[in-house]
Amino acid sequence: MRVTPRSAREVLEPGPDHAIARLNAPPVDGAANAALLALVARHFGVARRAVRLVAGERARLKRLAIAGDAEALAKIAATLYQPRHDG
Repeated sequence: MRVTPRSAREVLEPGPDHAIARLNAPPVDGAANAALLALVARHFGVARRAVRLVAGERARLKRLAIAGDAEALAKIAATLYQPRHDG
């Protein structure tokens, strides 16, 4: 997931290579990471404790793990990726 801190709005949206998370929080003292975990939890309909940061604590690209019904989570995750158009 690609994170853009200090955005005007908080939203998860599709991206060509990564899902994009736009966050109001600044990238200071873990504020953006905490906002990201809360936003992802809301988007996927899971508790905040079900979402954890696996990699990218200090980078724009993050890897997250979400606990829950794998099939339901996969359907939601699929909405965050744009189809590639080769040609």
